Order: sequence, then C-alpha cells, then structure tokens
Amino acid sequence: MAGRLIGISRRQRRRAPMEDLRSAVVTAAAGVHGDFRGAVRPGKVPRRQVSLMEIESWRAALDEVHATDLFGQRPPWHARRANLLVEGLRLPRKAGAVLVIGRHLRIEVTMECDPCGRMEEVAPGLERALTPDWRGGVLGRVLDDGEIAVGDEIRIER
Repeated sequence: MAGRLIGISRRQRRRAPMEDLRSAVVTAAAGVHGDFRGAVRPGKVPRRQVSLMEIESWRAALDEVHATDLFGQRPPWHARRANLLVEGLRLPRKAGAVLVIGRHLRIEVTMECDPCGRMEEVAPGLERALTPDWRGGVLGRVLDDGEIAVGDEIRIER
C-alpha cells in the first residue's frame, strides 16, 4: 500500500514560523535542508531528525476539539510543526519500520511524536486530541538521502 506526500515544511530555528515547500532535499547529515531540528551533532545518533504526520489524524484531532477560527477556517497542518504530511497511508506505529519517499529517500521510524503543550496555543484540547494512537505522528532518522516533492509516493518498506 502506498500514500502520497502532500506537504513539506521546515523552520530555521526554535519557535520560528513554519515555511511551506513544494520540494526539498533531505539528508542524513541535515534532515530536511534548512530545518534546524535535522542537523546531526557529532557523535550523536539522530532520533528526531524528521517528523511525519497523517492528514487523516490531523483532521480527526481538529474535529474532536472543533478547531476553527472566527471565519470557520481550520488551523493549517504545519501548525503541528511537522516536516512531512502524508495522505492515504497509515504510518507505522513502531520503531524500526522504514518509509520510502520518492525514488531514494529512506527514513527509519525511531519513535512516536508526542504532542506538546504548544498545541494548546493552536486550539484548546488539541494536545490531548493528538495523543491517542500516535495521532501526533512519527519521528525518524534519514537512512538514505533523497530529493522529494509534494505528490511523491510514500510507502512502507517490506
């Protein structure tokens, strides 16, 4: 089974606004190019290099807390502060699984991406709504570098 990559984002520093991208280079040395979280420190094994989330989980969490602004608009997906947004594929709920995006990029799932208190700034109750069943997404480390673009296929390597 395969899904689609429908969003790419990054931020240059902690608490910086997210920047939406149409394509990106993702490497084992730097994660999503230009994202502060992806750079690997000497002697360290990255566990939080890239974050991925399912659009279906984001929508379910927003529905649960009735998250809309005064104009009826929902918070954008990158308010979750994830790097990659996936549609049509249930991300693995265990460490060690490998995701393949596009032609070459391989990412090993290292852990669940637990939602933080910042989600309460997006919508009251959102942190709790993102907590069950790994709704907040997964974290991973880059195994093989690759260039990716919105629309690329994403699949679980068998």
